[in-house]
Amino acid sequence: MTETAPRPAPVATPGRTPVMADVARLAGVSHQTVSRVINGQNNLRPETREKVLRAIQQLGYRPNTAARALVTKRSGTIGVIGSKSGFWGPSTVHRTIQAAGREAGYFVSSANLPSLGRAEVLDAISHLRDQSVEGIVLIAATDEALEVARAQEGLGTPVVVVEGDDRKARLTVGVDQVYGATLATRHLIDQGHTNIVHLAGPQDWTEARSRCLGWQTAMYAAGLRPAPHLLGDWSASSGFEVGVGIARQEDVTAVFCANDQMALGLLRALHEAGRSVPRDVSVVGFDDIPEAGYLIPPLTTVRQDFTAVGRRAIAILQAALRGESVPGSLIEPELVLRASTAPVSEGRTV
Repeated sequence: MTETAPRPAPVATPGRTPVMADVARLAGVSHQTVSRVINGQNNLRPETREKVLRAIQQLGYRPNTAARALVTKRSGTIGVIGSKSGFWGPSTVHRTIQAAGREAGYFVSSANLPSLGRAEVLDAISHLRDQSVEGIVLIAATDEALEVARAQEGLGTPVVVVEGDDRKARLTVGVDQVYGATLATRHLIDQGHTNIVHLAGPQDWTEARSRCLGWQTAMYAAGLRPAPHLLGDWSASSGFEVGVGIARQEDVTAVFCANDQMALGLLRALHEAGRSVPRDVSVVGFDDIPEAGYLIPPLTTVRQDFTAVGRRAIAILQAALRGESVPGSLIEPELVLRASTAPVSEGRTV
């Protein structure tokens, strides 16, 4: 008697939308096992989960979220609130959180607000709750947004705040802004600079204040007295306008800018004034925008790992939904050395 190879389990008929039973047959598991994978339960062997996920991908199966919500009491949807400011840092964080949410199996409902004032943020949170989101990630650039987020604690829908100070909210994630600014300032001090100006961002933004604090901390630690910081509004135009005044101060040999856009404007102001970078003035930015390495000269800057921020935000949200302790929130930035900084030129009076 000749042996015949077992017939493969039937899968979805071409042209028909695959259902959960099709996934179970292809993966060789039960309907209940597929359900547990889809609903994020942890009591499965990794190899079993992997077989189910491969079958889902092969078939192009999409869970019936309405039916799942009835069974699990979960919508499978999270909300993300950000601003329409267009600033590279917050907008990049927003995109990475959306991507991380989708990777984790959530539908992501986004609210992009003209501003992050109290009324706008409250309205956005209310709107997202009406959609039965499981949790909310708030990219809280301003003090008012942060106050609203703190007021949501204990109201049923966890709100994870994205900003760089883990003392301001229980559920928070971000890049360690103080540490990043300290790295930038220490680098300039190590190059022999003592008169280091800080071109700061708007002081109602938590990140701007934290970067200012890092600059001050590093200066005082080196026995240097920092001059009052100069204010920009994150834009290249404000960097240029403030930079015109900086260029006239011949005793200034280094500038730490609170973001790369303002550094871009400063570079132009220094160039037009005949001040060479880095021979006359060293410049450090913050963010590491994609263009930073292509400026003239290429910009030394502080790189923020926004992908890690997005994934950590979703991990914190998932832990909060499960009632577990949340993972560590602050992510260390990295100083990227390029040609816009150099030791103080010989013969310079600093």
